[in-house]
Amino acid sequence: MWTYYPELLQRPVPRYTSYPTAADFRPSVGQEDLAGALRGVGKCTPLSLYVHIPFCEEICWYCGCNTARSNKQSRLTSYLDALYREIEMVSSLLEGRGRVQRISFGGGSPNALDPLDFVRLLGDLTVTFNAQQPLISLEVDPRRLSPAWLRVIESARVSNVSLGVQTFDAAVQQAIGRVQPLDVIATLTKRLRAAGVKSLNFDLMYGLPGQDMTSLTDTLTQAIDMRPDRVALFGYAHVPNVIARQRRIDASALPDESERFLMANIGHELLMANGYRAVGFDHFALPHDPMAVAARTHTLNRNFQGFTDDSAEYVIGLGASAISQFPGLYVQNAKNIGEYRQAIKVGHLPVERGIVRDVESRACGAVIRDILCDGEAELPSRLRSEQSEQLDQFVRRGLVSTSAGRLHLKPAAAPYARTIAAIFDPRLMEQHGRFSAPV
Repeated sequence: MWTYYPELLQRPVPRYTSYPTAADFRPSVGQEDLAGALRGVGKCTPLSLYVHIPFCEEICWYCGCNTARSNKQSRLTSYLDALYREIEMVSSLLEGRGRVQRISFGGGSPNALDPLDFVRLLGDLTVTFNAQQPLISLEVDPRRLSPAWLRVIESARVSNVSLGVQTFDAAVQQAIGRVQPLDVIATLTKRLRAAGVKSLNFDLMYGLPGQDMTSLTDTLTQAIDMRPDRVALFGYAHVPNVIARQRRIDASALPDESERFLMANIGHELLMANGYRAVGFDHFALPHDPMAVAARTHTLNRNFQGFTDDSAEYVIGLGASAISQFPGLYVQNAKNIGEYRQAIKVGHLPVERGIVRDVESRACGAVIRDILCDGEAELPSRLRSEQSEQLDQFVRRGLVSTSAGRLHLKPAAAPYARTIAAIFDPRLMEQHGRFSAPV
């Protein structure tokens, strides 16, 4: 069991899906920066594509994703028209350079699209970018996956699917605005396996309103019985000042910090006891899964989609709010769908903001990535006194060790990993109030 040190969990910290984080992005970085980065891609550089579909048939109250109701076909049609134009603009700047190895669809819910629209979109991407047998990943709302969609998943050879499950507790589902009975997930799991999905992920959450230890344990047990290849166990981040839809959630029903800590611990213990391997601080995978293999071989990576076995340094984001990453640059498209469409209408890449990754930020990012992905890192050659004092708090409690210029996290440090990584983030003090609790 982990030891609870509340004094080490007081400071809200980023999830560090990038460094610098999106909170550091500025409007001074724009479309010319993206155009230059695309022109600089090498002929055989491995590329990954991320395509954002910002629509759901229903909006869940807890959700922090950039998404809107897909209640009008005209909204989907006009969005796809803009997306096709963006694909054309990006590919023209690449001029055939780069080799697309992965295409990931996220949202929102990509299956808010009509199955035939998805087939057309995937076909356009593979032809335009000359993607030959790319690994295809798809986020899915299990409440809206029709037989036609299952046929598309099979015919398109989608290998990775992530289901938004969150909880199987009916009362908690009501409290977060996402009702989906257990048998829906069980049936869909079997059908996805039959459709050829090789890596199936369940997104689960702890710290939800009305959730207690029994509720969480029941959900985890039911999930384990279905044997998904991966499980992501996220702590719900309640930030209604940032995400307006969360104001519908009863904050008085949320578990407190000590309860959240115990939930994360119980989840970790239960999954590990049932054959899963810990991947980073909130992901788990069966030993055969590429994510577990990446963790075992120290090739695990972290990008805007979270922990990943994708080693590509170049990820091109397409669609509203999508983020592109390059070795020296991050850029994000306009979040607002109307602004995204308008930029494309006048022939502009729809970049809204970003940041140039200088030598110092890339070095800090490498330390943070190594801590979160590998549980160890080369310590910076010069530790400031403030950093040393913060690190000593973890050393004294036996959570980390330092030797030969390296930092090693011990197994009991798992819930503190983000806080430890934040020690090496010189920008964090400038972003007070922007992040959630570390557990």
